[in-house]
Amino acid sequence: MAIVIQKFGGTSVRDASRRDVVARWVYKAARAGDQVVVVVSAMGRRGDAYATDTLLDLIAGDNNTPAAERDLLLSCGEIISAVVLAVHLRKLGLTVRVLPGGGAGIITDDNFGDARILEVQPQVLQALADEGIIPIVAGFQGHTADGQITTLGRGGSDTTAVALGAALQAAIVDIFTDVDGIKTADPRIVPDARTISALDYEEIFQLANLGARVIHPRAVEIGRQFAVPIRVRSTFSESMGTLIAPGHGTLDPWGHRDPAHAVTGITQLDHLMQFRVTPPPNMHKDWAYQLFMSLGENGVSVDLINLFPDQVYFCIPPEKTEIAETTLKEIGFGFEAYADRAKVSIVGSAIQGLPGVVGRVMAAMAQSDIDILQSADSHSTITLLLHRHNMEKAVAALHKQFHLNEEVSKT
Repeated sequence: MAIVIQKFGGTSVRDASRRDVVARWVYKAARAGDQVVVVVSAMGRRGDAYATDTLLDLIAGDNNTPAAERDLLLSCGEIISAVVLAVHLRKLGLTVRVLPGGGAGIITDDNFGDARILEVQPQVLQALADEGIIPIVAGFQGHTADGQITTLGRGGSDTTAVALGAALQAAIVDIFTDVDGIKTADPRIVPDARTISALDYEEIFQLANLGARVIHPRAVEIGRQFAVPIRVRSTFSESMGTLIAPGHGTLDPWGHRDPAHAVTGITQLDHLMQFRVTPPPNMHKDWAYQLFMSLGENGVSVDLINLFPDQVYFCIPPEKTEIAETTLKEIGFGFEAYADRAKVSIVGSAIQGLPGVVGRVMAAMAQSDIDILQSADSHSTITLLLHRHNMEKAVAALHKQFHLNEEVSKT
C-alpha cells in the first residue's frame, strides 16, 4: 500500500458542500487501497469566521500581543477545519484521527509566525496509517522541542503536506485547490492561460517565488530536497493538474531545449516600492557594502538590485518603506522612493543560453508601449520592473509573444 498525502486549501473546506467533495476524494483514495494522510488549511478567506486573516483581525492594531500568543490564536483555524472535516469523513464510514501539527511530529524552531521545520517525526502518523486510521493533520503549524505551538508562515499548509510526504516517503503529495493546476499565467489576466501538465522543481520554485500563488516556494524546496512528487490539482474537477517531479519540465531527459517553447510561464508581483539611492559626497568605495549591511541589520530585504558606481536601484515590500527611509537617513544616503511598481517575470529552464529570448521580451514591451524601469535575469528567469498600471498588459503581451496558450508537443 502506498502512502498518499492529500492537502486541501481553505476554499476547498470553506462550507459543508465543499467539504463533502473533499470527503469523497479521501474516500476514493482509501477505497483504492492507499494509506491516506490528510492536511487541511483554515476554512475560507478573510471574512469567513475561522479563516486565518479573520482570526488575525481580532487583534488588529494591538502591538502588545506576544508572538507566541499570536501563533496560538492563528493555529486555531486549521484545528477547527480538521475537526469539522472529520465529521464528514466519519459519515462515509472512515476511521479518522485529528492531530495538531506538533502532534503529527512536526518540530520547529521558535521563530514564531514564520517557523522553520527542524525535524518531522513520522512514527505516530505511520502507526495510525498501519492501523487503517486516516490522520487529519492541522496544517500551517508545528511545535518547538519544548512544546510551544508555532506557525509556519503564509502558505504553511503546503509546507506541512510536503514535509510529511518527505518523512513518510509518500508516493505523491496532492495539493488540492480551486484551480486545476499551475497555469502559464494568471487566468484573471490571461483567460486562455493553459494548465501546465508537468514541471521540474526549479521551474515551479521560480514561478512560486516570483508570484504564482498556487503553491508555496518553501514546500517546493522541501519537495526538491527529498524528491517528493507533488501534484497540484482541483478539488472540484477530475483534471490531473500539474505534476512536479524530477525529469519533468521544458528540458527533455537529455537536456535539449525546444526554442519554440523556451518559456514555461509568466508571473507577476505588484505593490512594490522602488528606491534610487545615492551615497553621500566623498563616500569611500565600499559604500554599497555599508548600505546593504545597514538595511539588512534593520530587517529590510531588497530585491531586483541594479548597482552602478554612483547609485543603486532596488525594490522592497511597501510595508518596509518607513524603516528603509529611516535607515537611509541615519547613514546619510540620498534617496528617492517610487510607489506603485510591479515586476513581471518569464520563467523557463530552457531560456539559458538560448539566443533571441531577451529580444522577444523587449519586442513585446515596445509593441505594447510599456516602459521598463529595471531588469534582471538568471539562468531560468527574466524579470522586468514596470509601472503598476502596465502589469496586466505586460503579462498578456509576453504570454502572446511566447505562444504560451499552445500545447507543447512532446514528440
